[in-house]
Amino acid sequence: MNLTKFYDKAYDWVIRFGPRFLVGMIVLFIGLWLIKLLLNRSHKGMHRKEVDPTLKSFLASLLGVVLRVLLVLGVMQIMGIQMTLFTALVCAFGVAIGLALSGTLQNFASGILIMLLKPFVVGDNIITQGLEGTVTSIQIFYTLMTTYDNRSVILPNSMLSNNMIINISREGSRRLDIDYKFKNGVDIAQVQQVIGGIIDQEEACLKTPERRIGISQLEQDNFVMAINVWVAAHGFWDTKMRLQQALLQGFKDAGVKIGGL
Repeated sequence: MNLTKFYDKAYDWVIRFGPRFLVGMIVLFIGLWLIKLLLNRSHKGMHRKEVDPTLKSFLASLLGVVLRVLLVLGVMQIMGIQMTLFTALVCAFGVAIGLALSGTLQNFASGILIMLLKPFVVGDNIITQGLEGTVTSIQIFYTLMTTYDNRSVILPNSMLSNNMIINISREGSRRLDIDYKFKNGVDIAQVQQVIGGIIDQEEACLKTPERRIGISQLEQDNFVMAINVWVAAHGFWDTKMRLQQALLQGFKDAGVKIGGL
């Protein structure tokens, strides 16, 4: 008798929920196939647009997780599974995580913006937060920068997206400015000739834009000679030190005295 009741209840359950279960499973398999197709197309699209590899992998994973979660929720709804308690738990859990990881989420959002907008890329020399160095890695939550004195700096992405960044290598070249003071009795033409000759010998100095050599300031007993020359952005400080050393030696060889005293 009990076995008969069991079969009757099982039969009623199959008749009542069987079609929903069958439709839900069909939707599940078709949905998984469509998600796989969509992820493949999005991956190819991001590859054509040259999206950063780190961001491409993360976005693909995030899209896959979101779509699968939505698919499962949809299938549960089709099958008639009550999701009120489940939804409440998910919402409460999401709020708790959001409050606990508010700073991390800011870094996450900033990391995506940096990778999409590309105010700088790996290999760029930047100035930010009072530091100057080369970007070595851009991650979802932070950016790594190596300073010129070989310090590894970890910068939260939220600090970079909310503060000024000076990209000193994006244009490919920088203007190198050097000033020298001379007494008024020094031959100006000779000074300019020495400077021009030294610059011509320095391979790192660019021909265009044109250099400028002229008097930037006049004093009672002295004048200041300004040198503006364009050099490659990468290796800027090496070029500056090498050029200043060559200029100093050139003035000594020409018998030109530097300084206003």
